[in-house]
Amino acid sequence: MSWKPTQELEIVAGTPPGGGLDRSARALARAIEENRLIDVPVKVVNVGGDGGRKAWVHMDGRAGEGHVFGISSPNMAADYLTGVTKSDPDKYPPIAILYSEYIAFVVDTDSTIHDGKDLLGRFARDPAGVTIALSTSLGNSNHVAVAKVIRHSGADTRAPKIRVFDTALDAVADVVAGNADVGAITAASSVPEIEAGRLRTIGISSPARLPGCYAAAPTWKEQGVDCVIGSWRGVSGPPGMGADQVAYWASVLRRATQTAEWKTDLARMFWTEMYLDGPALTEHLRRERGEMRSILSDLGLLSA
Repeated sequence: MSWKPTQELEIVAGTPPGGGLDRSARALARAIEENRLIDVPVKVVNVGGDGGRKAWVHMDGRAGEGHVFGISSPNMAADYLTGVTKSDPDKYPPIAILYSEYIAFVVDTDSTIHDGKDLLGRFARDPAGVTIALSTSLGNSNHVAVAKVIRHSGADTRAPKIRVFDTALDAVADVVAGNADVGAITAASSVPEIEAGRLRTIGISSPARLPGCYAAAPTWKEQGVDCVIGSWRGVSGPPGMGADQVAYWASVLRRATQTAEWKTDLARMFWTEMYLDGPALTEHLRRERGEMRSILSDLGLLSA
């Protein structure tokens, strides 16, 4: 492998410090630095705003560079397919998928929605009267999870009011403030408010129960609802990043995700191991794009 970095690596996160993409970036930086996987410094750069899309505008300005990459997610494809952005995610060379995380459906502890059955009942009786908070875009994995639950109730998936926020932390705060009946939030983002007793979980989109503060929370599958869906986090380079640079960073990321530091963060953040690069990554993204197009069409969100 001929190319190697000669200056500081910048990991761009599309959320402010503490947000979901920021947590990914800092966990990755820690694994790389603690194990000295590269010979240059590592810096996390937060470019929040516009549902994470400002980070990719920032990446456009770094075209052709090999010392910067951004934390990616399925939201990039969802934004493109729904017409929220004209920026095709294919122009940002995918380097790897790092992990997947599942979605917690949370309510205020004083909510009259006590469990998944109550929520299904609300959807069946008055779907337009239910307000849901999520981040960071319509049509993403959080929204698809919500749609699966609504569909199970027999209601129109487009009927409930969806409040979309730039970061999961703001969506959590919206539920705590009483502005939304339910939050569909990546599991790690809800933990502080659950542990503080301000939120409780009525369903998880995971195939099996999660540990820790989620141990008593039933999955949607347990409650008879076909809602098993995760949201991956990965890494993509700026437009024009060379194949040798992509290959170099993939080798670093592969080693980073095998470190003790990374595995500790996986457990602490309720993340699920899902490392992909090379042809397996390409095939996963191709298949996901087709599935996403079909789901978004069902939701009436597919851009013409």
